[in-house]
Amino acid sequence: MGSSGGHKSLLDLVKLVDNVPREFDFRTLYQLLLPNDKRPHGFMLPSTVSRMPWSPDFVVNSSSRTVQVLDSSGGKDTGGACVAAFQRVINAAINSNVFPIIHGNHSEMYKIIGANYHVQIERFPAPLFGIALRGAHMTAYVRTPSGIKIWVPRRSPHLFTYPNKLDTSVAGGVKADESPFECIVHEADEEASLPTDFVRANAHAVGAITYVTRSASSNLMHMPILYVFDIELPAEMLPSPKDDEVSEFSLLSVEDIVGAMLREEFKPNCVLVMIDFFVRHGIISPETESDYVDIVSRLRRVLPVPTSPEPQ
Repeated sequence: MGSSGGHKSLLDLVKLVDNVPREFDFRTLYQLLLPNDKRPHGFMLPSTVSRMPWSPDFVVNSSSRTVQVLDSSGGKDTGGACVAAFQRVINAAINSNVFPIIHGNHSEMYKIIGANYHVQIERFPAPLFGIALRGAHMTAYVRTPSGIKIWVPRRSPHLFTYPNKLDTSVAGGVKADESPFECIVHEADEEASLPTDFVRANAHAVGAITYVTRSASSNLMHMPILYVFDIELPAEMLPSPKDDEVSEFSLLSVEDIVGAMLREEFKPNCVLVMIDFFVRHGIISPETESDYVDIVSRLRRVLPVPTSPEPQ
């Protein structure tokens, strides 16, 4: 299932997303440190550190290349103090309009998943701090006499990121106060009009995809964690757009999807979700794909930030 006619291979498409080399030296970046925790929870570019309108809540050390968040609560509410510290510097960055990635707007709160206490930060500016963010993706498929087919949405043309690109059946960012499963349940309703009771009963968690990417447009480090779900739909259940994020749904064969991926018609990280589905369902195997081992190993990147709190 490799390349043909001069197109890129599936491994090439994975490398476009997981594009930071395994041997990359993260010590060339600034480590984001939370109070009473020696583990880095993010990696910031020197150019970002120099432009950020830091408040007294942060100590920037150029020698050690660290940005330390201070606990203004004196240990009484460390998590709350961190949230307030991030918010003050983000507000200043929005007001000064120094980072285009923020768009001059506020956004939903997302949690820093490896923190020892509850810490959250706005979604848009989180990449400035190099923090790992959670997403959830669900592949909705149908078994037909000719094989598995997948419901593929097209992103609306007005979206700020990847307008008109093909996407995962259902996907969304996991907010600070929700689980990946709850994210999928409400996104399935909002994006695809799928019945909530059916999704709760039939959506299955099947793993997670991790990768490290450096954005071509912003040069920022992104370390997403994509929680992956599958759901088999009956033939009579047809997804349809409900909000304004999806323009249409199409039921596509594996061959159609592979062709669209090789033509780079998909939102880039959705390619990883599709490939992971193909691997798990035996569509991509060592017998059909010469890059099988490289592809599989790159879908589970070990992240340079913690993904769980320290043991107590």
